[in-house]
Amino acid sequence: MTGKLAVHELALTESIIAACRERADGAPVLRVTVEVGRLTCVMPEALRLCFEACSAGTELEAATLEIVATPGRARCRDCGRDVMLDHVLAACACGSVNLTVPQGGDRLCVRSMELGESLMEE
Repeated sequence: MTGKLAVHELALTESIIAACRERADGAPVLRVTVEVGRLTCVMPEALRLCFEACSAGTELEAATLEIVATPGRARCRDCGRDVMLDHVLAACACGSVNLTVPQGGDRLCVRSMELGESLMEE
């Protein structure tokens, strides 16, 4: 993993954690599910490592990060097949790279967050 890629995922992770902390309102977070499109150029393992580092000392420290990778789709202009795209330079099974503009696979979003019970001081 290069430094630039790690910095990219680090900034994304900091934003994810900030959004989750705001919505958790002090409650412990047990699980965060993030959708990562395969065409986003985000490395899931780098995101996971950054999440572990950035969540330390926060409500998300014990949270599990679940990453749902979603492919893009395109149609091959040569043979007419639907093609699932796992990366931006994918080709059709027929060998063609003459594909329509990809649909989907370009989102990065928090799908859900599971909260635990807050311990209220009296």
